[in-house]
Amino acid sequence: MENFLNGLKELLPYIIIIIVVIVIRTFFFTPVLVNGDSMKPTLKDKQLLLLNKYDKKLKRFDIVVLTRENNEKLIKRIIGLPGEYVEYKNGKLYIDGKIVKDNFAKFTNDFFLEAISLELKEIPKGKYLVLGDNRNNSIDSRTIGLIDEKDISGKITFSIWPIKKIKNA
Repeated sequence: MENFLNGLKELLPYIIIIIVVIVIRTFFFTPVLVNGDSMKPTLKDKQLLLLNKYDKKLKRFDIVVLTRENNEKLIKRIIGLPGEYVEYKNGKLYIDGKIVKDNFAKFTNDFFLEAISLELKEIPKGKYLVLGDNRNNSIDSRTIGLIDEKDISGKITFSIWPIKKIKNA
């Protein structure tokens, strides 16, 4: 019995480390792998990122991970917030009729909130308009509609591999 207790004492630090890692990964941070080119040039295919699950203060231009019905994960950039009217005209982003500088895409084709639904006059509470930075090759709000806040798993804060800080994330 004494040998068992001594063995358990030796294993205790490792057990604690494993429990702490599981708690951190479950509730705070988890790695995410970029799949595809929809966020180019900001993010590249197979880039490994760290998802911040606890910071739920979503802002324009945050990069977020969202989960679709089939458990598919998408990485997109928040463009429109609840209560806003969003449109792109001649490659420029307009929020509530005012130009907002969008440095993340080379060009965005004309797009109006009503293209998602004719009844929309503004983004409803609890929903977000998200776009990929590679606007010509992205499944985003223009095709799948507005995103429910509950479907946003968290924000990307930095890149794990390759090692570099993601600007504006």
